[in-house]
Amino acid sequence: MVLPAYNAERTLEKTYNEIPFDIVDDVILTDDMSNDNTIAIARKIGIKKIITHDKNMGYGANQKSCYNKAIELDADIIVMLHPDYQYTPKLIEAMCSLIANEVYPVVLGSRILGKGALKGGMPLYKYIANRLLTFGQNLLMNQKLSEYHTGFRAFSKEVLENINYNANSDDFIFDNQMLAQVFYANYEIAEITCPTKYFDEASSINFTRSSKYGIQVIATSVKYFLARKGLGNYLIFKK
Repeated sequence: MVLPAYNAERTLEKTYNEIPFDIVDDVILTDDMSNDNTIAIARKIGIKKIITHDKNMGYGANQKSCYNKAIELDADIIVMLHPDYQYTPKLIEAMCSLIANEVYPVVLGSRILGKGALKGGMPLYKYIANRLLTFGQNLLMNQKLSEYHTGFRAFSKEVLENINYNANSDDFIFDNQMLAQVFYANYEIAEITCPTKYFDEASSINFTRSSKYGIQVIATSVKYFLARKGLGNYLIFKK
């Protein structure tokens, strides 16, 4: 299991305490040069595998460090969870069972299925933006996901070894590019309803960053569409 962390001191322990350790063998925490006590708390609660960046490299770069370490440790199933306690780790067993039983190679915890997002306090403007972006992506990529923007994901080792995630952006668009790569490699993705909690300590990005992200999301989907049609040649879709 991997936890890409940045200033997560107020939520890390709550997240960690809900991890089902009867099926989780290792926890890897990567810290993108937090300016709070994230590292100290990680050590206090017993996380042994901690990776620290000596400068702030970005959300995507943080995940690259996570996945590279998980592959190095030969993990069979890799669960990525934001340690901001917005998503419940109690779903890890259900998500991993779909992969372990070879039903799906990738599973997402969706905030949209079952009305979990609005019920959990997602701001209405973010919900609308999420729905519009997802609608556009599904059209361009010929898919039917309920959302592409969740911070709770599980992957088989095979998937991570067969997509070029290290070629992705170091910024927030990394997540979106990764799902595009998964589909481009002809893997299927399952979704499971995930209750969501929005509160002051939960991670979020401001309006300016959100707008930039939205533009990048559409650009990623257009690149996927063009690559599928043989009209574009993009590094992220090369193995």
